[in-house]
Amino acid sequence: MFAPKYKIESNGTLASELLLDINFDHLYDSSSLAVAIAAKSITLPVQQEVRVVRVPDGEVIFRTKVGEAANTTFS
Repeated sequence: MFAPKYKIESNGTLASELLLDINFDHLYDSSSLAVAIAAKSITLPVQQEVRVVRVPDGEVIFRTKVGEAANTTFS
């Protein structure tokens, strides 16, 4: 049996104030790490959903609410 991978995705462009050099195309072995990075990420333009998806079945295991994303600032 294989261990699932996790990816971070969004309809907007992903950015992170804390993790400036993050590669959002990366597949993560740990769901916890993927969720932690996604939770600290924002989208440009703002107010777009950020989600963590399990590969290959596409199940969304984490998503931000659009209202929460709207309260985040990026400079």
